[in-house]
Amino acid sequence: MGSGYNMHALEKILATHAGKKEVSPGEIINCKVDLAAVNDLYLQVIKSFQEMGGQKVKDPEKVAFIFDHYAPAPTIKAALNQKIMREFVREQKIKYLFDVDAGICHQILPESGLVWPGMLLIMTDSHTTTHGAFGAFGTGVGATDLAVALLTGELWFRVPEIIRINVDGYLQPGVMAKDVILHIIGTLKQDAAIYKAIEFTGSTVKELSIDGRMVLTNMSVEMGAKTSYIQPDNKTLAYLKSRVKKPFKVYTTDPGYKYAEEFLFEVEKLEPQVAVPHTVDNVVSVSEVEGVEVDQVFIGSCTGGRLEDIEIAARILKNKKINKNTRLIVGPASKNVLLEAINAGYIDILLKAGATIIPPGCGPCLGAHQGVLAPGEVGVTTSSRNFPGRMGSREAKIYITSPATAAATALEGKIADPRKYIKE
Repeated sequence: MGSGYNMHALEKILATHAGKKEVSPGEIINCKVDLAAVNDLYLQVIKSFQEMGGQKVKDPEKVAFIFDHYAPAPTIKAALNQKIMREFVREQKIKYLFDVDAGICHQILPESGLVWPGMLLIMTDSHTTTHGAFGAFGTGVGATDLAVALLTGELWFRVPEIIRINVDGYLQPGVMAKDVILHIIGTLKQDAAIYKAIEFTGSTVKELSIDGRMVLTNMSVEMGAKTSYIQPDNKTLAYLKSRVKKPFKVYTTDPGYKYAEEFLFEVEKLEPQVAVPHTVDNVVSVSEVEGVEVDQVFIGSCTGGRLEDIEIAARILKNKKINKNTRLIVGPASKNVLLEAINAGYIDILLKAGATIIPPGCGPCLGAHQGVLAPGEVGVTTSSRNFPGRMGSREAKIYITSPATAAATALEGKIADPRKYIKE
């Protein structure tokens, strides 16, 4: 690598954390980690830490444990795992424990001011790419890697190639960020970005809310992405201003940086999208599957349970009742989201429409509890995956949609286009 190499913001983040001036794609580097987070699926992190001879966590101030996948614990095994984790947190004086009342990791970390531009974040959850919405380098890792970070405060990385996805055009009312990312995944397919980084840019991304941007970066992992990125702007900084209590640096990409690949998606005429069974890249327009009868609708998860998701569901279902043959389960992404939804009157509307409100968490998304599908049932979900068995029985069928399409579907009892219910 010669001097004068034009670097991407993500490469600058990695270089800074590796103590280097420059890095380039393919290079193996060792980086200091700003935050290592463990969810309640990964007791193995503690086991690996101990198997490596670990006695003391390197920097307890930079570690978080989050109980979200089995919250509250639905089995004795889950309860025991959480008990062991709580004891580890106390013994090691780990600074952050988000217990079963808090919500989903990818929502509560930004809410708590633990995500900022330029940081390096690892977590035992593949959707850690979400935090690229704030200009962070966020990536999911396995138990052993996380244990190494607990021991040393560092982890190795291979610098990824970077793809730029330009998204342009104003979305029609009733078309959401979820429709955009489903369209992109359906076009590029699941293997488009294996161990690559994806940067989202363009007029559509600029107009999206923070909630919407987090949907794009969250689901980039469904194309295999190592991490994801949106250049922080005034909207990002406004979100962070009241939350992040430390100085941070916003990195920018050098002019002339050469991306590995670039794609353009014009979404002005985009219809609501649906990922049909049984892969997330098997995507069609809603008009192609309208009328499919549905047993259960789930509005929630780290890619469909934020305030704007609940708001649009409430807007569609206000003063109406869901279909008598369909169950609607709503899981807010965090306690804060639940409180805001209560204060705004959305939860009242949804309850009166026939929804079942569950505690913040990941339960139905991975078929763990609080909404498992039976054999032969059809489910519509705002979550991220629809392979056989993801939400319960392997004989169930799962369709992924936006929260707007999900709400319209609950209303009609069959897959429905939400645009007829959105007036603005």
